[in-house]
Amino acid sequence: KMVDAIFRIVPGVLKEQGKAKDPWPNVDAVSGALLYHFGLTEFDFYTVLFGVSRALGMCAQLVINRALGIPITRPKSVSTEWLKSKAKPASAA
Repeated sequence: KMVDAIFRIVPGVLKEQGKAKDPWPNVDAVSGALLYHFGLTEFDFYTVLFGVSRALGMCAQLVINRALGIPITRPKSVSTEWLKSKAKPASAA
C-alpha cells in the first residue's frame, strides 16, 4: 500500500517543487520497501545489493551475447523463445 501511495503522490509533489522534470520512479524504486518487508533492515546494504544485481545482470547478458556472437545491447525485451531460436545450429533451423 505504501509503495502504491508513493507512486501516486510523489511524482506530483516533485514536479510542483521543481525537483525533477520527469520524476517517474524506475523499477528500483520499490526495492527498498521489498527488502525491508523481507527482513533486510540494514539500509547501508541496499546500495550494495543494487550494484551487485546490476553487475549480475550485465554478466548474464555478456555470457548470452558472447554465446550468440552478437554485441552487448540494451534490448527492451527478449523472450526465451527468441534466445532458443538464435542458439540453434543453422542446420537445425
